[in-house]
This record gives sequence, structure tokens and C-alpha cells, in this order.
Amino acid sequence: MELDKNGIALGDTKDDKKQRKQFIMNLYKIWEIENPHKQVFNKSLKDFVNVKHISVKETAGQASLRYISTLAIMSLTEILENAEQKGIPQNANPEKYNQKGFEKIIIMEYDKEDLGKIKLTVGVKRGTKEKVQYCITTIKND
Repeated sequence: MELDKNGIALGDTKDDKKQRKQFIMNLYKIWEIENPHKQVFNKSLKDFVNVKHISVKETAGQASLRYISTLAIMSLTEILENAEQKGIPQNANPEKYNQKGFEKIIIMEYDKEDLGKIKLTVGVKRGTKEKVQYCITTIKND
């Protein structure tokens, strides 16, 4: 398995993806120690985006599929703070198990030099209206 200078697997094998998933989960653990409130104020939403268990689970599952998405997670705070809302919030998909607790889904984007566009999906919790990071992935730039 070939790793980059950060220790992220570069390939597309099942083992590479498994290694990237673990890398992302470890990165979140470190981030949570450095950010005990587990939230970042987003300039576009003018509100806090909270990092919860669903944030780690969904992002690790999706971002681990592509090396560049895993690399993007290393800029977690920067993405949470600077991503800009695109369009109007959509209703959450009740068919998706992980979206059941959300009433709305907000799609946000952040342009990061060397990585391109990064998509941040934020869920708005039913009832409390709390904004929760749902998933982070890079958008394929062809």
C-alpha cells in the first residue's frame, strides 16, 4: 500500500479505502480534542455548524472512497468556517436512514487551492433547528 506524506493511502483497493476511512476517523478524534465544543461558526450561514457522530460516520464512509476527498478532511475547520451556501435548503430524504433526524439539507461549497471545490452537506435537525455537518467530499473537477 502506497501512502502519501500524511499517511493517506493513494490507491483504490478495498484496503486503501479501509485505511482512508480509519485515517478520517482518527483525524476527527484529534479535531474533537482540539475543538471540545465540536462546532465552528460558519460565515455564510451566520450560525454554528456542529460536528456529531453522524458527521464522522457519513464523512468517513463517503470521503474514504476517493483520495482527494480524504485529503480535504485535513482542512475540516477551514471548510466548516468558510463554505458558502448554494441554493435553498432542500427537504431531507426520509428514505435515507442517516437523514431521518433532519428536516432540511443545505448544500455548501468551498473552493480550496490545490483541491478544487469541496462540498459540505449540512443537516438542519428537526425541532431544534441545530445545524450539523452531515458530509464532506470533493466535487470532481473535470
